[in-house]
Amino acid sequence: MSGIVTLVGNPRGGSRTYDAAVRAAGTVAGLLGRDGAGEVVDLAGLAPLLLKPGASSAVEIALEQVAEAEVLVVAGPTYKGTYTGLLKVFLDRLPGGALAGTVALPLLVMGDARHAPAVEVHLRPLLVELGATVPTPGLALLESHLADLDGHLGPWAARVAPQVAAALREGARA
Repeated sequence: MSGIVTLVGNPRGGSRTYDAAVRAAGTVAGLLGRDGAGEVVDLAGLAPLLLKPGASSAVEIALEQVAEAEVLVVAGPTYKGTYTGLLKVFLDRLPGGALAGTVALPLLVMGDARHAPAVEVHLRPLLVELGATVPTPGLALLESHLADLDGHLGPWAARVAPQVAAALREGARA
């Protein structure tokens, strides 16, 4: 296991989703007594390789980082009411059970509050299917929240950090 890993499924590099995800991971890490936000797997750079035939060492390394995460923040923008195809294509490369022993925190950035259920209805089940423990509600961040990101991340992280810590303790006993 390799600590906290952030997986960003936005097809645009340098996105607001990337910033929100890294800051969310750092906020939770701080409350767990860990230094920094950990490693980041940004799928924007891997997009051309994900549908290309044949193996890619960069993709394999990213899959390994994600599968070895102790805590995995999985973030993406909401497109057409759910997460991006880029995120799905990447996660589909993981074998069933690959996230066993991983505590996952789903996070979606969206333009409209009507898309908020996508975190629980679409992203959480995918992570659970891969074997992750998802002990907390996911975070639905409206684009309007990004102007005061710390004001939204602080209360969220304070709510989820104890549940993440408990899940990690449970995992350590298994």
